[in-house]
Amino acid sequence: MQLDPLRGYDLIGDVHGCGHALEKLLDSLGYRQHAGVWRHPQRMALFLGDIIDRGPRIRESLHLVHDMLEAGQALCIMGNHEFNALAWTSLQQTDTGQAQSQRYPRQLQQTLLQFEAHPQDWRDFLAWFHQLPLFIDAGRFRMVHACWDALQIGALRNGYADGRIDAGFVAEATQSGSQAQRICERLLRGQSLPLPGGMSLTSEDGFTRRRFRTKFWEEDPRTYGDIVFQPDALPDEVAMLELSTAEKGALLRYADTEPLLFVGHYWQRGRPAPLRPNLACLDYSAVMRGKLAAYRLDQETRLDPHKFVWVEVEQQEAPQ
Repeated sequence: MQLDPLRGYDLIGDVHGCGHALEKLLDSLGYRQHAGVWRHPQRMALFLGDIIDRGPRIRESLHLVHDMLEAGQALCIMGNHEFNALAWTSLQQTDTGQAQSQRYPRQLQQTLLQFEAHPQDWRDFLAWFHQLPLFIDAGRFRMVHACWDALQIGALRNGYADGRIDAGFVAEATQSGSQAQRICERLLRGQSLPLPGGMSLTSEDGFTRRRFRTKFWEEDPRTYGDIVFQPDALPDEVAMLELSTAEKGALLRYADTEPLLFVGHYWQRGRPAPLRPNLACLDYSAVMRGKLAAYRLDQETRLDPHKFVWVEVEQQEAPQ
């Protein structure tokens, strides 16, 4: 996707319905409301997906982002939560999909509740989600919600050159083992490895998992602890285990010579900072009383730690 090289861009992490925090962040970045749309005279907002779910102002957040896109003031890529909404809707339309669809409503609960009195509004947003690309490659920088996998992005481009998927792709992605599922799992949820010995862990958000999220840029990892990248730490005895040759071979490595890459998804904590000179995660757990974070991108080819901007999310915007 071609973007104006003379324009500045503000990349914004996972909003998750924190509408007040989003307005505060845009205001701090110099955006102002004109004719009901947040605008900046020289810059554009680029959202990394996951606008929906969990927070108290999901509908308001969607309208804000959608209106900015319609006015040419923003772009947004798809997050795994927008994809979940499409997948859940697709499965509800098939008899065989009813059982499979039960894993989605828990994450969508707040979104569906807040749209309960606005069914047409929700249908309109579902249609709009199909217009959100799974990635943006602007040449000097890239955006993907969770993980840049050149092989899977190449496969996606074969049928969907601009990264925008349709209902047929979503239906295929709900089928285990399909190419579409592999693409969505990698780009929207990231890279993961199974926990050893059939172990399972319950995360802070109450989900029990048998896999853990991993880095996709580590050059010479030796142990599980070297590659774990998620809010919930591995037990010490697991973190110290050495990776097998096969496990090392399965890991992606986004090289430090590649263009700047921005992701969300990973529920970071602390002070926003680069993961490496060409890679930044902008999800700082906004909806969990964390930070809604942005990076102010101009012409640099290496990330500047001083160009991260954030607002602290107020307690009333966190889930009760």
